[in-house]
Amino acid sequence: MKKNNIIKRCFGIWQNLMRKCYDYAVDVARRDGALKVLAAVSFVESSFFPIPPDIFLIPIVTVKSDRYLKIAACCTVCSVLGGVFGYAIGMFLFDMVAQPILDFYNYTEAFNRFRSYYVEYGVWIVFGAGLTPFPYKVVTIASGVMALNFPVFLVASIVSRGARFFLVAFLVAKFGDKARVFIEKHLGWLSILFFVLLFASFLLIKVL
Repeated sequence: MKKNNIIKRCFGIWQNLMRKCYDYAVDVARRDGALKVLAAVSFVESSFFPIPPDIFLIPIVTVKSDRYLKIAACCTVCSVLGGVFGYAIGMFLFDMVAQPILDFYNYTEAFNRFRSYYVEYGVWIVFGAGLTPFPYKVVTIASGVMALNFPVFLVASIVSRGARFFLVAFLVAKFGDKARVFIEKHLGWLSILFFVLLFASFLLIKVL
């Protein structure tokens, strides 16, 4: 019973955070500096920030749909650069920086289990994390710790992050206000879906 209450409370906090971030993103989307905010969020999300760039990408593309390719490219490039930063943290600053980040998110045990899979499946792990709600920051740091071939890491990140953000940007640009109305009307359910996927991903790395 206590466990269920904790999950419900965590979801409530998450949903409220998602709503506030989305409302802020809608406000930011109308400003000249919207791309700078998106760039910053995309970068930090790949190494330590919990909110996905999509929350900012969607409203910005809705407002500036004629520039969706540039916006998606910005999101992709900065996310990949953030991934490279996470890789560097894992390779050079694990004890000083990476370990506290993993401890903060309670990912240490999962991370230790995850390390054994990198020799054979490293590229696919990076690719899958780039496309899904799987905690990408864990993968970028782990890739650095395990010294995953850097060009392989870079290509997998570019392809997966690019595929995700360009697809989202294209769909939002294509459906315009319909997409915005749908997202705002169903943000609660979308938050639930993302939370469930994120929670399922966490359970998965616990099992592996």
